[in-house]
Amino acid sequence: MRVRGRGVLGPVLYSFGRVLCLGVLYSLRRMQVYGRENIPAAGGLVVAATHTSYWDPVVVGSVVGRQVFFMAKKELFRIPLLGPVIRAVGAFPVDRSRAGAGTFRLAASYLSRGQVLGVFPEGTRSHSGRVLPPQAGAFLLAATARVPVLPVAVAGSRGLWGRVRVYVGEPMPPPARDAGREGLAAYGREWVRRIEGLLERGG
Repeated sequence: MRVRGRGVLGPVLYSFGRVLCLGVLYSLRRMQVYGRENIPAAGGLVVAATHTSYWDPVVVGSVVGRQVFFMAKKELFRIPLLGPVIRAVGAFPVDRSRAGAGTFRLAASYLSRGQVLGVFPEGTRSHSGRVLPPQAGAFLLAATARVPVLPVAVAGSRGLWGRVRVYVGEPMPPPARDAGREGLAAYGREWVRRIEGLLERGG
């Protein structure tokens, strides 16, 4: 299975976009990042972040020093200009109503090649600011590929102004392969607990 974004153009475009986005985030949004030392330098990784704003993929992709391949809702790929750009930098579409085995295999292929997969386990943006109950798919991927999950909490990303704060937690060991529904649900609750702890420490 071919992995998108691994040609010459993808990484170059991603690196250029990352530098540009970091400039915007640090200058206009006065971004602060805590726990950057917790980001593994190599190996397959699921970055599981909170989601309250359209800025969040840009923030997470800029903060992680490696290329992040995002699972994105398929509707985004139909938007002129945006669709081709996000596909070029490695994002791939997901049908949130019926994500199938093909999507799962594609996502797992990134992890098996030592890449970073970016996901928002809540499945949609939280308009209240509270952490929503996570879906189990991202954690199942980590269990299958035997890769850690990196909890990332993004705060203050709504709107065009105001300080953005990013809190990176310590990597969580992957769930057991035989965790089952209850085990994955418990893992999800632990992810929520860690995310809430990061946000509380950040004030």
